Amino acid sequence: MSVLDILITYHLAFLQGLSVTLQLCAVIWSVGLVGGIAMGVLGAHRRRSWGLTIQGTSFAFSAIPTLVILFWLHYPAQAMFDVVIDPFYTAALTLSLVNLFGVGEIVRQAVVDFPAQYIVAGRVCGMTTRAIVRHIQLPILFRQLLPSLMILQVGMLHASLFASLISVEELFRVAQRINSLIYRPIEIYTALALFFLAVCLPINILAAWLKKRYTRDYSER
Repeated sequence: MSVLDILITYHLAFLQGLSVTLQLCAVIWSVGLVGGIAMGVLGAHRRRSWGLTIQGTSFAFSAIPTLVILFWLHYPAQAMFDVVIDPFYTAALTLSLVNLFGVGEIVRQAVVDFPAQYIVAGRVCGMTTRAIVRHIQLPILFRQLLPSLMILQVGMLHASLFASLISVEELFRVAQRINSLIYRPIEIYTALALFFLAVCLPINILAAWLKKRYTRDYSER
């Protein structure tokens, strides 16, 4: 049985798994990007404690493997509070938190490192604070942040495979179940690898090009 035969025979199962993966990523990406950007801006402009909190939490999440956090929230935490939560929501919460603080720290650091001379130049030209933000800070920060945020979101797509370990019926778990029925690991996992290659490689290439094209070292004078 070829890869094409497997995809045709089990296309409904694969589509269902892909749908769950996309739903999970939609939650992770939306929470992480919207909340993380807001958190990063607040952390850069508000009280110092905000920035330290975001930075410290981001370091904590980067130090603890995502899989450990996922299992802790799915097993010990639910046992402690005597609740049973749908694994999809547990996975969405875990990965959203990881993404949230990851994005927040990237944004906070970029805003903090923004060169003050650009703002001074805008004021010398008679621009208002709103005009400086709109026409100077936002365009530069957008180009500076976009490659890193794209690569982080690709990483979160990869991390969504961990959801299969707590019985979320996403794409990888569907592939595992189909493999348990027909045992064609080479074809099944090759097809899965090609899918992620087709989705993630263009994004990584685009992010690398954008970083080379637009990102500069703010320390340059």
